[in-house]
Amino acid sequence: MVCLNEGSFRSTEEGLVVDHANGRLGRPVLLTVRDVAEMLNCSPRTVYRLSDSGRMPKPAKLGSLVRWPRQLIERWIEEGCPKAESMEVLL
Repeated sequence: MVCLNEGSFRSTEEGLVVDHANGRLGRPVLLTVRDVAEMLNCSPRTVYRLSDSGRMPKPAKLGSLVRWPRQLIERWIEEGCPKAESMEVLL
């Protein structure tokens, strides 16, 4: 488990966020490169290559952090992984 902030922990095995203050369990809204790689069953390096080549949605950059909106990646996969140019941004 990894502490996210006071009262919240992330189980690295299940990818779930547990808010111990109110007992709710949920999925993170923003995905790391490892999260996306697991969803695609590939390496993190392959995710970066797909993103850099425009074959998947570009990530949001938060300082030095790189994250993809879960909803956008799930929709991209549901639509058969089209080139990123053919997708509308959901932000």
